[in-house]
Amino acid sequence: MSAREQQAPRDGRSAPRRAGGGREAQRAERREAILQAAMALIAERGYRRTSIAAVAERAGLTQQGLLHHFPTKELLLVGVLEARDRWDLASAAAASGARRTDTLAQLVDYNATRPGIVQTYTVLSADSVTEDHPARDFFVSRFRCVRAAMAEALRAEYGDTLPGGLTPQRAAPLLVAVMDGLQLQWLLDPDDVDMPAAFRDFLALLGSGDASGGESEDASGDGDEGPGESL
Repeated sequence: MSAREQQAPRDGRSAPRRAGGGREAQRAERREAILQAAMALIAERGYRRTSIAAVAERAGLTQQGLLHHFPTKELLLVGVLEARDRWDLASAAAASGARRTDTLAQLVDYNATRPGIVQTYTVLSADSVTEDHPARDFFVSRFRCVRAAMAEALRAEYGDTLPGGLTPQRAAPLLVAVMDGLQLQWLLDPDDVDMPAAFRDFLALLGSGDASGGESEDASGDGDEGPGESL
């Protein structure tokens, strides 16, 4: 979109209506262009060095035009994360025939190729714990949805009880915590933390032990407590 298009009156009276779409379609197209530009810049420059002005220029808008859609940088970044979730969900749906935890492992592999987006998520999620932060509602809602989705994925693969004895509901927050915690460690020390490999190690822990709840002897060296119970 050009700056001239963005500067047209908001009521749209001076611009011809598009057949089958109109102003709402144009608005959706502009938002998508902004999000694509922000995603690309974050990948190139990282979270801190991506400015509203740079995103507006990349999207072909004025800075004022961008702020009409995303009034603050925080809200723009929330929009980027929401878009990322939509795109990731579409990718997961395309791989629905695979084991659910395998799909999660592939997502971790993919995240390892986009440190700028992972950095944005990590910084914004940490900042959102403060009261009145513009991203707080997004992350509260997101974590609830993610925990529910993780529980569903674990139930689909293991049933109502994981090999270590945990229920999917109890294991789901641990799975989310591992994914987010590994991302933080990987961002800080990527040479020492192999995020994809470490996540697969955790999946192995979830799937280890006896299916009846860890009553059989295993190679852990401790007959009373299987590895899953130490989670």
